[in-house]
Amino acid sequence: MSYFRITLHRSFIGLPKRTRDILAALGLHRRGQIVFQAVGAQSAGMIMKVKELVKVEEVDRALSKREVQDARRPDRGFWVETAAKARAGFEGKEAKGEEEVRL
Repeated sequence: MSYFRITLHRSFIGLPKRTRDILAALGLHRRGQIVFQAVGAQSAGMIMKVKELVKVEEVDRALSKREVQDARRPDRGFWVETAAKARAGFEGKEAKGEEEVRL
């Protein structure tokens, strides 16, 4: 079964109540919020009414809230390497006070 992944990209402040009601029916309440709706005529019609406000992708399965959070979270930490070691040709960590630091 296919799903629409719907993301609210534009704010609905100042829009007519009918448009706000359509977004509420889709389950969208905050900018940047992501919801999954089953592909169907009813959900497609609601999406067409607010197509300027949302971004829609078709996906194979609906992700859980936790899976969406994990996908948006950046990788933990990164390696900082100094360029001085590379220029001097050092292979080990014997450079004066220069070593790899994990943040």
